[in-house]
Amino acid sequence: MAVQNSINTNVGSFVALRNLNTVNRKLDVTQNRVSTGLKVAGALDDASNFSIAQGIRGELRAIGAVTQGLNNAKGIGKVAIAGTTAVSDLLQTVRQKLTELSNEGITTAQRGILEEDFNQLLSQAANFIDNAVFNGVNLLDTAGASPAINTLSNLAGGTLTLSNADLRTQVLSLAGASFANASAAQAVLSTQYTALESVVNSALGTLGAEVRALELQTTFLEQISDATDEGLGNIVDADLARESAKLTSFQVQQQLSIQTLGIANQRPQTLLGLFG
Repeated sequence: MAVQNSINTNVGSFVALRNLNTVNRKLDVTQNRVSTGLKVAGALDDASNFSIAQGIRGELRAIGAVTQGLNNAKGIGKVAIAGTTAVSDLLQTVRQKLTELSNEGITTAQRGILEEDFNQLLSQAANFIDNAVFNGVNLLDTAGASPAINTLSNLAGGTLTLSNADLRTQVLSLAGASFANASAAQAVLSTQYTALESVVNSALGTLGAEVRALELQTTFLEQISDATDEGLGNIVDADLARESAKLTSFQVQQQLSIQTLGIANQRPQTLLGLFG
């Protein structure tokens, strides 16, 4: 095919320019992937995969919100367990005092001292209960309007429960006991004390199992989140090693395309020699 020598139409320049524009577009894409670390940074990169990725990101945030709620519930439960354990430890000394009060051989003065010591122990138990508060919630004092806590445990709407236990009412009942004689102390030991001990032991068992369930569910959601995050990365993350190699290649192609365009643009200049 004959080559047309024209100053109006430079075919070679057009071809070189098209090649340069193509290389520049590819270079821009690769530079964007290297700078963001993403091969799908927006809908223009890949509409379907970007849409899928956005849905997964929303799911990850929802899992994060559920996990945060579980961690808050764990805090409530662990503080309640700490308060209940403190009361349980104190009950060992309370029982000792009640046993001593049940002894008919002590004097009236000794009974008064023991009774005062007993009341101080119960006052301390009440303080433990009052301080078992996390984020404004106290599971050990139902009179304080702290109902059982139902916490969202998954994206399907399932829940886990933290049960409350009215330790305060039982402690106040025991604190109001009378110790006029050994028989009265023995009656308190077998009734009010036994009732308090039963409530405390039940609360320890229930709360321990419920907090353990919260911890297991939190660990499971963390694993789910990690796996989901990995799947998201497979969809949108760029292979930086590959993109780095492509970046170098496109930069070389860009330089060569610029040189080729320069050569093509010089061709009309050679026609001037024909008119010298």
